[in-house]
Amino acid sequence: MKRREALKNIGFATGFLVVTPTIISILQSCDSDIKNWKPIFFTVEQGVVLTRLADVILPKTTKLPSATDLNVPQFIDRYANEVLDDESQNNMKIAFDKIIYILKANEEISINDITDNEYKALLDKHLVLSDGINPEKDENPSLTTSSKSEFLNYIKWMCITAYLTTEEIGENVLVYDPIPTKYYTGDLQELTGGISYSL
Repeated sequence: MKRREALKNIGFATGFLVVTPTIISILQSCDSDIKNWKPIFFTVEQGVVLTRLADVILPKTTKLPSATDLNVPQFIDRYANEVLDDESQNNMKIAFDKIIYILKANEEISINDITDNEYKALLDKHLVLSDGINPEKDENPSLTTSSKSEFLNYIKWMCITAYLTTEEIGENVLVYDPIPTKYYTGDLQELTGGISYSL
């Protein structure tokens, strides 16, 4: 699964849904010390899972920082706490507990002992649904909370959106023009080497 390759093809459409002054303020106020970070909304265990999922979805490479390097887990935690309504918050916590239950098949295992390969296996199994069929919803049509697939896709979307919205990616990875004054037409590959504009 080439998660990083997908970033090259993601344009402005992914980021604009979340770029408001409030959201940017939340993103900029996130503490950069991931080791000492204590979630506000999530439990400590949910925070560990969120952090690990974020770095599996957006790992560090030689050219790009990881999700945790850019405070993506902290942003999602604050976003859930400050922006989501009560019902969405409750659904998110229930969905997180389902994911933790899968990861900790043996209750004696610490959440800190789960390997990256186990997180990748979780995403590979539940993130993409074959033929759009959602067995969890089919088995329980009255399910009111998110299925595992829906939840993991939502986390993935939030990770990518927050990542692309950061100053680091906007100014140093994507094509950045702080005062756009020209209208360019042509092939994106020719104009920017295939990299989207950040604004």
